[in-house]
Amino acid sequence: MISANLSAIFYLVSGVLFILALRGLSSPETSRQGNLFGILGMVIAITVTFLSIGNFSSGFIYVLIFLLIGGLIGAFIAYKIPMTAMPELVAGFHSLVGLAAVFVAVSAFLNPVAFNLGTPGDIKLGSLIEMSIGAVVGAITFSGSIIAFLKLQGIMSGAPITFKGQHPLNALILISIIVLTYLLCSTQSSDLFWILLFISFLIGFLLIIPIGGADMPVVISMLNSYSGWAAAGIGFTLENTALIITGALVGSSGAILSYIMCKGMNRSFFNVILGGFGASEQSSSTANKEQKPVKSGNAEDAAFLMKNASSVIIVPGYGMAVAQAQHALREMVDTLKKNDIKVSYAIHPVAGRMPGHMNVLLAEANVPYDEVFELEEINNDFANADVAFVIGANDVTNPAAKTDTQSPIYGMPVLDVEKCKSVLFVKRSLSPGYAGIDNDLFYKENTLMLFADAKKMTEDITKNL
Repeated sequence: MISANLSAIFYLVSGVLFILALRGLSSPETSRQGNLFGILGMVIAITVTFLSIGNFSSGFIYVLIFLLIGGLIGAFIAYKIPMTAMPELVAGFHSLVGLAAVFVAVSAFLNPVAFNLGTPGDIKLGSLIEMSIGAVVGAITFSGSIIAFLKLQGIMSGAPITFKGQHPLNALILISIIVLTYLLCSTQSSDLFWILLFISFLIGFLLIIPIGGADMPVVISMLNSYSGWAAAGIGFTLENTALIITGALVGSSGAILSYIMCKGMNRSFFNVILGGFGASEQSSSTANKEQKPVKSGNAEDAAFLMKNASSVIIVPGYGMAVAQAQHALREMVDTLKKNDIKVSYAIHPVAGRMPGHMNVLLAEANVPYDEVFELEEINNDFANADVAFVIGANDVTNPAAKTDTQSPIYGMPVLDVEKCKSVLFVKRSLSPGYAGIDNDLFYKENTLMLFADAKKMTEDITKNL
């Protein structure tokens, strides 16, 4: 057993390492180092927690066994999971964090003596408030993350699910949670505790089902924030400094990321929560555009345009992730650069289905960081570029966001791809993107559609360069 003072010092060290981890993860260049800092911090926190207990019983052996099993399962999933499934994985892991917070809160409420919180029916007021907050946020995180997982996995439709009186019902439930928390702290009734948990799980479902596919990056970062605040609340209950620090870091960073995502979509956080973005209904001006003729070409046509270009801008999207085309794309770009063609990458903040999705894929293919630009940095360059090579990016290139006031995505900043002299759009079909909205870019005079698998098309283009 180690002393309380020594435990506090080690928890402080782990907290510093977590901060360094977040700083490292802010850039692809330092992300590996950031991961190492995070792993080291967590190892220290877990080790100190166990050493602080002192009196080990047979029950802790089971804890260690389950910890080992969970770690092995996590390592296996991390090793096997493809990058295309990363959004679903993140949503799934968020649900587990929320559920863990609920389990700890339930344990503390049923057996407060074991947690030094008092006795059943006479729990310290501060501790009761903390565990109530942790349980509520954890339950919302769990059920909300489950819905996000089902939408991302395609088990549930990505279109918003709405019904009459949805917003008043959500408001009533949220008010009920506040009232029940107050009554629980006043009476410490176990019945109220279970009712509070039930409606918290319910509001988690109801908050996420009306959110459409286009808002999924915001949902992912928002649930990430929720999981952190749930952990922080439980950390106060357990009086665990490391858990408080970690939860606060995750919660605040997730909140900041949600803000960045909302800013990138020109939407308020409350509009996202209220849902309805990405509905399947289309405006009269876009509803039947799939029937219009489009110009289609092949790899030879695309290679000819690129060979005669002086500058090319690559716009990666979820289609690239599905086809695992990032390495083929890197080879194509290397060939272009050998021919003295300037190449850069344009990244929309919500491209893909989670924050930073495209950045991670390009980093995996060892794309130089100085060639990758965010929307604000590169949007003005499209007008001067010869070719834009769009590889599976749909909603983030849709000009309807700027021209069609009836479109659900109107007002969302998009990449000005249509301003290029020529646009090469790699896609399997004319189907709308994840938001369910037809893309005006398909029908532009300067757009050449390349209907094929993104990886195969990119490889064929490279052969013809």
